[in-house]
Amino acid sequence: MKREHVESSALESIGYEAKTQTLELEFRENGGVWQYLKLSPTFYKKFRQANSLGRFFVKKIKGKFEEVRVD
Repeated sequence: MKREHVESSALESIGYEAKTQTLELEFRENGGVWQYLKLSPTFYKKFRQANSLGRFFVKKIKGKFEEVRVD
């Protein structure tokens, strides 16, 4: 999945595929890449508009969606 660099202390890059509703995140701390499944386009839009992507991830995504490590 194509990802784009983001300004975040927690995340290096993010990608989203609307067709499969899959969010892909590359983390700065360990360089790990994870996919989070079944995130609606509306939810993704809210994530992108958040003041802090890392804080939004911890509060609204982590542990709440199925996740798969891809690297």
